[in-house]
Amino acid sequence: MRFSSKIKDALVVFTFRDLIILPGKAYFEPREVDLRTKVTVNYDLNIPFVSSPMDTVTESDMAIALARLGGLGVLHRNCSIEEQVEMARQISRAESFIIRDVITVSPDDEVGRALELMRRFSISGFPVVKDGKLVGILTGRDVRFADPKLKIREVMTREVVTASPSITIEEAKKLLHKYRIEKLPVVDKDGRLVGLITFKDIRAREKFPNAARNEEGQLLCAAAVSPFDLERAQALDKYVDILVIDVAHFHNENAIRATKKLIKSVSADVVVGNIGTYEAAVDVITGIEGVAGLRVGIASGSICSTYEVTKAGSPTLFATVQVADALEDYGVRLPIIADGGIRSSGDIALALALGAWAAMMGNLFAGCKEAPGTLVAIGGRYYKQYRGMASRSARAKRYALDRYAVPSKDIAEGVEGWVPYRGDVASVVAELVAGLKAAMGYAGCKTIPELWEKARVAWLSPLGAEEMKPHSIYLPGESPRSSM
Repeated sequence: MRFSSKIKDALVVFTFRDLIILPGKAYFEPREVDLRTKVTVNYDLNIPFVSSPMDTVTESDMAIALARLGGLGVLHRNCSIEEQVEMARQISRAESFIIRDVITVSPDDEVGRALELMRRFSISGFPVVKDGKLVGILTGRDVRFADPKLKIREVMTREVVTASPSITIEEAKKLLHKYRIEKLPVVDKDGRLVGLITFKDIRAREKFPNAARNEEGQLLCAAAVSPFDLERAQALDKYVDILVIDVAHFHNENAIRATKKLIKSVSADVVVGNIGTYEAAVDVITGIEGVAGLRVGIASGSICSTYEVTKAGSPTLFATVQVADALEDYGVRLPIIADGGIRSSGDIALALALGAWAAMMGNLFAGCKEAPGTLVAIGGRYYKQYRGMASRSARAKRYALDRYAVPSKDIAEGVEGWVPYRGDVASVVAELVAGLKAAMGYAGCKTIPELWEKARVAWLSPLGAEEMKPHSIYLPGESPRSSM
């Protein structure tokens, strides 16, 4: 072997800093841009934004907020199975037209148990069920000042207005208004409880018309899993729509073999990743049946030190092009999620222009109110904790150790630190949406598929990059979020 041939045949690996989108003729205004996309073969988003499954980025608060805005949050797995399932359950119950996973009480239960459930789940009432059949309803008014030791049958409302499973949202609104009620149990022809409609959930649907929802009307829910943790995947499958395989280097025979088994064992769509090369994409699409999406990019995240530790990786933009070309060559249509290294709305536009369907971000969301990281004040400014899932503190929890290969000696492939506090995620998303629409307006592309077909890019020299930034002027304060 001549090792010099490796140098001669080496690919040019590029990043978001190396390319620029060239302006194209537009026939519309940026506000008319349509950002709808698919995140898997079966599920749609209204904005192409996905939050990363990191324990300082995505828990239920972030996932609910993003889904209401039209995006998707992927729950991290650096916790027990029970904790992750509970987060997924919170999302599935956050709002829907008909709640299927209904919390109920028995007429033989004590009022004290109902009060405890009300506090635990932040709900104001329950259907009362015996042997699967609806026998009454219990509301906050029924238990107000009641003795906690009383049986529920003594205080519940027995005459209950109900609906059939075929009821429409407009019919439900009329019934709720007519009888001045806030909860409408759904029963089958035998009187068995099959769901619950609430005034609160209908109002939420109207408040967030662009929310990403599943076919049941629930907020779209996704969670990260190891391909080797079948128990966790099956426990989550009841509540989530999408399972995201969470492996730093998926192009591994053991991971591929385990994923084949996992896909056959769940009903949720399964997104596979991370991959970063043409060959990895080919092995996935030819070797695994039932893949619903791909997550691409290796070692590009702002808190990832894999490249420094190993000198291995595939920058997100390069990985996106590699995988998109493989799918095109093999005639396969699968959504691609570009994951890692995204600092701005312009980076999102570049990823989409070069084949991505959505962008996964950690840093941009870690500073938001809904992120679970610790909020601290430093030097008169607020910051939130942000850490890589291969950082020493994240690895200490041990639940997500198998995301990275475990070497003979423990080596961290991530760092931890602080990012500026950015307020609620809705304001961050609004600025990213505005920046992305502006970018697509410059490209002359009204939709993401148009961006794939029509957008042109060019190499940007170091001097060109300097000239494209604000220059020759003193800039007080910080730049907007769209250029973080």
